Amino acid sequence: MKLLVCIKQVPDMESKFKVNSEGLWYDSADLAWRMNEYDEYAVEQAVQLKEQLGDCDLTVLCIGSERVKETMKKALAMGCDRGVHIADDDSHRKDPFAIASLIANFAKDKGFDLIFTGLQSQDRGSAQVGVMVAELLGLPCLTTLVEFAFENGTVHGKRELEGGTKGKVSCATPALVTCQLGLNTPRYPTLPNIMKAKKKELLSIPAADLSPADSRTQTLSMAPPEKKGGGLILEGEPAELAEQLLQILKEKTTVLA
Repeated sequence: MKLLVCIKQVPDMESKFKVNSEGLWYDSADLAWRMNEYDEYAVEQAVQLKEQLGDCDLTVLCIGSERVKETMKKALAMGCDRGVHIADDDSHRKDPFAIASLIANFAKDKGFDLIFTGLQSQDRGSAQVGVMVAELLGLPCLTTLVEFAFENGTVHGKRELEGGTKGKVSCATPALVTCQLGLNTPRYPTLPNIMKAKKKELLSIPAADLSPADSRTQTLSMAPPEKKGGGLILEGEPAELAEQLLQILKEKTTVLA
């Protein structure tokens, strides 16, 4: 059985972000980088399935600059067999459709039985790439999975719905699933597996070789949220507070004009 898991390298969310000089994305300087949290659940689930079935070949794919290879090494240390790096220094300029086309164009002739992705990325947060890959490849797609099982060529799962309820879903492979928080607990790579990961194949493919589609959307500008003015705290006895509030409403608004 052939498995593919797609990951993304994102900044640590505790980082201090600022808009880059182009005003189109965040400045990547001085940021700490890590694997997208939702993708960690996808990697863990793919590795668990590989361990369950035994006879599996698991590839991890990541799009980005040379820097993303460090994050890919973690996926290899968690249990992936090989890595495919789609080299693209300008991946942040591509919208979800263009990113999905790169993945789909790589995967279309590889015969993958099951593709895992995270629900969404922590930086862009579109939750579109996984489902677009499935659509481009003509595959059924199970999204937002918080439970996963595989038996006799069929994926069974539960997906998170509104109000804390869960819906049961299933489909035959080949298929694609997107993974949500709570699906599993990602493992920490052990030192022996980290050393083994250094010897695993990590192939780089220029993005241009995969003929990505043109982006359907365009970022015109990016800016931090505007700072709101500070609030006013009133102190005193209830009657005094009421008088102060009435006076403020008369002076600052038209409510009591």
